[in-house]
Amino acid sequence: MYADAEVSLAILAKAPIPGRAKTRLIPALGPEGAARLHARLLRRTLAVACHALPSARITLWTALDPDHPLFLELAERHGIILRPQPEGDLGERMHRALALSGGPAMVIGSDCPVLSPSLLTACAGRLKNHDAVCLPAEDGGYGLIGVRHSDPRLFNDIAWGTGSVMAETRERLATLGWRLACPATVWDVDRPEDLRRWLEWAGRHPGEESAFR
Repeated sequence: MYADAEVSLAILAKAPIPGRAKTRLIPALGPEGAARLHARLLRRTLAVACHALPSARITLWTALDPDHPLFLELAERHGIILRPQPEGDLGERMHRALALSGGPAMVIGSDCPVLSPSLLTACAGRLKNHDAVCLPAEDGGYGLIGVRHSDPRLFNDIAWGTGSVMAETRERLATLGWRLACPATVWDVDRPEDLRRWLEWAGRHPGEESAFR
């Protein structure tokens, strides 16, 4: 069952170019291996998203190479929208993606293997009676943020890539007077130490993993 069709989803992703994608995993996997893993995670993320939301409400915001064959393949397979990411830091790019949706919207990356259609649906549902929804990550960031309408103050001058992102975001939301829902805590595959956890998780969920490729 789809989530509320009024809610849009933006997915931010780099092209799987060796040496430029998943760079923190290169010491463990090498440039080619890190790029292949990034592509695998992105394929799964798109499949999960399209189980939760109508494809017409999903935009893949691309970076590094907007015409990369993987992006074109995913757009053709799923019927999603492709747009190049704008200039600016992560906060500016997320704000732009959310603001251009024209209504309630969520934004995610592509490296959270525990993201599921039911979790995306739950997050979309929270926006009916909350101003914002987040999936805090165990590393202090977040795996998803959604808003009824975007405000640049929510994203300006955040220490992106650090363990204080979620705490800073909570402070911004409190300053704005916005009601926040956090349906779950998640983890992502970003560092070499995350690989073992991901492999163990995939081993425990073989049917689920193969269903979203």
